[in-house]
Amino acid sequence: FARWGREKEEARNDAPREGFPPWPDLALLDGGKGQLAAALEVAGELRLEGIAFAAVAKGPERNAGRETFHLPGGATLTLDGRDSLLYYLQRLRDEAHRFAIGAHRARRRRAARDNPLDAIAGIGPKKKKALLAAFGSAKAVARADVRELLQVEGISARLARAIHDHFHQA
Repeated sequence: FARWGREKEEARNDAPREGFPPWPDLALLDGGKGQLAAALEVAGELRLEGIAFAAVAKGPERNAGRETFHLPGGATLTLDGRDSLLYYLQRLRDEAHRFAIGAHRARRRRAARDNPLDAIAGIGPKKKKALLAAFGSAKAVARADVRELLQVEGISARLARAIHDHFHQA
């Protein structure tokens, strides 16, 4: 929601599309009271008015069909498990999840493909995997000193120095 607000703020100078209001009538959030509180806080900071908010939380044991709708002011709403509106909102949530998961996977693929460790001579797939297993990310490898790099199996003193120098060039 915060990113949506920032993107909208950045697009403020763009001409609005004909026939579309600048903000939605309803912001339907996937989550519970915490997500609702965060969204309301961001909406307040951006001075957004006229938008209805509702957060959809899964039921006990994350059981679909027993969702609770959280509304501003602490009110809650539940719909009958056979209600067509509930079915529609579940499909809407599932589609949002599918979209988000696809975007996350694409971002991970790009990150794996564009890894800065690939630019260092002497690091192949095995050493790259060992470094990432030891440090968790290329950023963490970049922060490591030579002594820490030497602790990784397969990393020689010469390669540890090359890795360190690669990330700490002046």
